[in-house]
Amino acid sequence: MKRHIPGLHQCSPNAGSTLEGLFLVRVERAFYRWHSQKPFFTLRFAVVEPAEHSGQTITGRIYCSAKALWKLNWFLRDFGYDQDLLGKEEVEERALLGLRGIVRVSHTSFNGRPYLNLEAFAPANEWDELSAAPGGVVEVQRTGHDL
Repeated sequence: MKRHIPGLHQCSPNAGSTLEGLFLVRVERAFYRWHSQKPFFTLRFAVVEPAEHSGQTITGRIYCSAKALWKLNWFLRDFGYDQDLLGKEEVEERALLGLRGIVRVSHTSFNGRPYLNLEAFAPANEWDELSAAPGGVVEVQRTGHDL
């Protein structure tokens, strides 16, 4: 049976959930996904700040391939991951839950498909300084981070 639904073709996927910018977040879920060429962690973050987006979620990937380990290390370090486990080169999914930090999010499309980019990370204690900056961008020399 066919159904006619007016306006269906005009809606884009995730039209209401395109959050971009700086967010203070907490890790809600973390899953490791093995792939022969590009293993990755799928992370779901709950937005803590800014208040108008509190409670919304952001889901993204951090790749674990040899070329992308720098970004995984950056995320783990800035979100306060256990240094003993990091020193042993171990990432435990349960140890990621509840970690807090700052993430800069943007969106891009490739071959017509939308993708979310986790561009940058910073420790949660820098939220006041980073969120007060015009446009949410701070000079690298001042903070030591790429935000």
